[in-house]
Amino acid sequence: MQAQANSPAWSLQPATEMSTEQFVDWCQLVEERTGIVLNEQRRSYLQVQLNSRMLELGLSDYSDYYQKVLSGPSAAVEWTNFLDRLTVKETFFFRHPPSFELVGTHLARQLRNPAADSPLNLLSVGCSTGEEAWSLAITAAEQLRRANSSRSFAITGIDISAMALKTARAGCYSQQRLSKLEPQLRDRYFTEVKGGQYQARRELMLRMCFGRFNALEIGSMPMSNMDVIFCQNLLIYFRRWQRREILNHLVARLSPGGLLVIGLGEITGWQHPELHLVENKQVLAFTRTGKQ
Repeated sequence: MQAQANSPAWSLQPATEMSTEQFVDWCQLVEERTGIVLNEQRRSYLQVQLNSRMLELGLSDYSDYYQKVLSGPSAAVEWTNFLDRLTVKETFFFRHPPSFELVGTHLARQLRNPAADSPLNLLSVGCSTGEEAWSLAITAAEQLRRANSSRSFAITGIDISAMALKTARAGCYSQQRLSKLEPQLRDRYFTEVKGGQYQARRELMLRMCFGRFNALEIGSMPMSNMDVIFCQNLLIYFRRWQRREILNHLVARLSPGGLLVIGLGEITGWQHPELHLVENKQVLAFTRTGKQ
């Protein structure tokens, strides 16, 4: 139903202020369940996300909504709804070009190894709505095409948000999200559909797999021997000791000679005995020691 001319839209109503006690309660709940740390700088963001859902439910008190996600028959569903709002971040294809250029160079080097013929396996950690994972797929497909190689590849994307993964699996994006993708690559791997949307072609979609995982559960993931692990814009949400723990689990899933790509500034003072730092001022990346 359309709002009356003199009535402000609900989305424009001022947010209800959150007390310090309520903020602490919500921060503790989020960290306990996800490991994500919300500091004072993220207070306004948390408040906006809570308000948008509370307004939909007709609630005006943060404590009332807190109880709603803690108990009752719909608590699990409501927690998922809130988590989707909190964790889904806006992204786009080839968000950090130097990182994907490094991945392309690494894959090209692997493809020059005549003894290797197994499929290339790439992992996108914290893939959100999938643009990062699909960018890795295009990078791999392009290297195979240039090398005229018959090797296959597979991309796995993981994220904590069910809503984000739904978008990722669909493989359908707006022209704005594809703005950093060269037109020839867009036309090679996507088909324009209604409303200015672009749908990934079937041959690329067959290479994609998406799953729901909390980053703190990576140690229990049943995967190994990844040729590339891409983990950017995720570690910043966790405490320092958790960042090191996540990275150690990722290294264990990296194949000898594999590449681990991290966001610049997301980790400091971390070292691993099986990794070598890649000399690149634009990208923070490591390769795992050992024969491929």
